[in-house]
Amino acid sequence: MAAIMNVYEGMFLLGPIGAAEPENAMQMVRSVIEKHDGQIIVLKKWDERKLAYEIAGQKRGTYIISYFKAPSTAVAHIERDVKLSEDILRVIVLRSEHLNEQEMNAVEPQPIMPKEERNPWDRPDFNNDRPRRESRPRREEAPAESEKQ
Repeated sequence: MAAIMNVYEGMFLLGPIGAAEPENAMQMVRSVIEKHDGQIIVLKKWDERKLAYEIAGQKRGTYIISYFKAPSTAVAHIERDVKLSEDILRVIVLRSEHLNEQEMNAVEPQPIMPKEERNPWDRPDFNNDRPRRESRPRREEAPAESEKQ
């Protein structure tokens, strides 16, 4: 009985090899997928970006996106191979049967938008009308021992 093939989207994050040798990086991702009976639909370099935090000592990473068909058991094996790899830092694999091949080919990275600088008083929640915490009246301090007499 043939295994049921699902359509997946895989985003692979590669370290320095992705920027230095993009063709080798693409071939590495292709071999990881095909090793576990996956059939590549779309495979392309998505983007190279500064990472939000260091991963395995790397501050920059190259993202490679792939759409592929594979049996459901292949996903766990692909993730395991990535964990064992020194060149592939991370992977996320999601089902993507809602996309057709034209949509898969059209995927491009979103531009990085500069952060909008705003004053705190311009933020929507700065002057909201939530109830303020009421201050409690001060406790009367007990008179000192010398003052009791």
